[in-house]
Amino acid sequence: MIAVDKAIIARLKHAENVFEILVDCDKALEYKQGITTDLRDVLATNDIFKDVKKGEKASENEILKLFQTTDPQKVAAVIIKKGDIQLTTEHRNRLREEKRKSIVYFIHRNTIDSQTGHPHPPMRIETAMKEARVRVDEFKSVDSQVQDVLAKIRPIIPIKFELRDLEIIIPSEYTGKAYGTVKSLGKILKEDWQNDGSLKFLLEIPAGVQENLEDELNKMTKGEVEIKIINRR
Repeated sequence: MIAVDKAIIARLKHAENVFEILVDCDKALEYKQGITTDLRDVLATNDIFKDVKKGEKASENEILKLFQTTDPQKVAAVIIKKGDIQLTTEHRNRLREEKRKSIVYFIHRNTIDSQTGHPHPPMRIETAMKEARVRVDEFKSVDSQVQDVLAKIRPIIPIKFELRDLEIIIPSEYTGKAYGTVKSLGKILKEDWQNDGSLKFLLEIPAGVQENLEDELNKMTKGEVEIKIINRR
């Protein structure tokens, strides 16, 4: 358990009633997101409060009426999952920055410059987001925010989503090393061993990944890999 003086408040409001608990900020966020399931690492105390700052505990009748139980662990689980975690400014800013970086990486990996066919560098995407005054929500998922971000930065930079199907032929002496890289960077649609021992893939990738894939495979195969775009969509 985290020390009480280092804990923050998680709060659930229902009608006129308020239920509060003291939690470890990072662990509570992990629990809310399903990353951790052990409440022992989350809670600073098993007490359920009506008002933490005043030291007022919630009555058992009020707790039982809403939660159908007085088990503090079960009650705390509901408060964290359905309630609000009162983040410090430092935590909120850190989470927002992490989410912003994740959105930039997602856009960089999955989109291209609609004029050149090449991925936009992350810095260009970040600059466009700042110019468009994009506000990142630290609690919403990347997927749920990307379309809104793209709509705001499209007037600033030419950008579009594109998937590509690549035909990749890896010489026999490099197949062992290269297979893991191919699998990690895209979706293998088909693979065929050739008579000479080489391996041919049909690979689906986000367009923004192609340059990185080509660099990795060229290094591994000393430039002997063959890569051809079969389809764009």
